[in-house]
Amino acid sequence: MTAPDTRFEGAVPRLYETRLVPLLFEPYASDLAGRVAARSPGSVLEVAAGTGAVTRELAARLPASVSIVATDLNPPMLEQAAARGTARPVEWRPADAMRLPFDDASFDAVVCQFGAMFFPDRARAFAEARRVLRPGGAFLFSTWDRIADNELAACVQDALAELFPHDPPRFMERTPHGYHDPARIARDLADGGFAATPRVERVTQRSRAESASDAAVAFCQGTPLREEIAARDPAGLEAATGAAERAIAARFGGGAVDAKMQAFVVEVERD
Repeated sequence: MTAPDTRFEGAVPRLYETRLVPLLFEPYASDLAGRVAARSPGSVLEVAAGTGAVTRELAARLPASVSIVATDLNPPMLEQAAARGTARPVEWRPADAMRLPFDDASFDAVVCQFGAMFFPDRARAFAEARRVLRPGGAFLFSTWDRIADNELAACVQDALAELFPHDPPRFMERTPHGYHDPARIARDLADGGFAATPRVERVTQRSRAESASDAAVAFCQGTPLREEIAARDPAGLEAATGAAERAIAARFGGGAVDAKMQAFVVEVERD
């Protein structure tokens, strides 16, 4: 992972929220929030909340008496989340998952959707999640499966590899889809102090967009892939988006897009 992989700023937060969240994150947000709600927590911390896809689901499902604190390393993402709003009040707070600004044993559940892949030191981030959990509390998070099992991401990466054959952008495979080994996940959790055996479930969903253009804009302009494209051609963003759009349309047709996506959902309790 490179430093730009964790940079979500400029035009990215808005496009992430309006294009990428409906395309990829909403089905998994509903699933993850449902798992949290089933545990009837009294307090929840979300790390790497992004623009609030899971936060909104938690706010809708959990009683108003349950406190929800949503954090992210990138303030522009939280600003976008706060602007979209939630069904009832939550606390938005910038925070680094590896240095959480909360007391020990402060929460009944810690939640993270598709953020663990971006942590420079996952064992340290997991140790922080464990530290702020109360005994018996649970850490729940999701991480993408390999890129080959996520059809749109693979299609976009292949299209950009043709456009930049000598230096293909690999952000999608390197970071979002770079943490998909259940054995490695279990080791990192153990290194973070979790003694319990994690439950790792592979969950398949459908990724849907109204058009190939919507999907191409989501990936090429609403993620750090945008910066990786610009590093190769400062004026090449529209050309790259167009190449991705043509590849998606060739694969899935010229109308609405319906593709397979796959991830792991992990649950582990603090002893």
